[in-house]
Amino acid sequence: MKHIIAMGFSLIPLAAPAAESGNDLLARYAQQAAEEDPAFNGFSAERGRTLFATEHPHGNDPAMACISCHTEDPRGAGEHRRTGKRIKPLAPSANPERLSNAYKVEKWFTRNCQDVLQRQCTPLEKGDVITWLLSVK
Repeated sequence: MKHIIAMGFSLIPLAAPAAESGNDLLARYAQQAAEEDPAFNGFSAERGRTLFATEHPHGNDPAMACISCHTEDPRGAGEHRRTGKRIKPLAPSANPERLSNAYKVEKWFTRNCQDVLQRQCTPLEKGDVITWLLSVK
């Protein structure tokens, strides 16, 4: 009987996490941004591009920007500034896997905002960067 039960469980398909889109993420960040600021009126690709390209001081260490590792063109591959590890393109137009998994996107923002800004990004900043990445064709 144990054998039959075990076989029955092995036939149950495991559900794969549902793929998300950049627009799904934007909807989530828009809700969060509106909760933080009732005057929120949308995301800006220009603000996202500016945040991505702006260097932020790091005390005695060299200033960092997202482009320090990802390059100015998110359609191109980057290279981690410290480790030299190759980084796949960020723009979904060049890398369809980008922005397809909310967990990975949030992990990316958590790590990179802390590295570059030395703080967490706000929902507005996240939405602005995603809006800009989605606009890059």
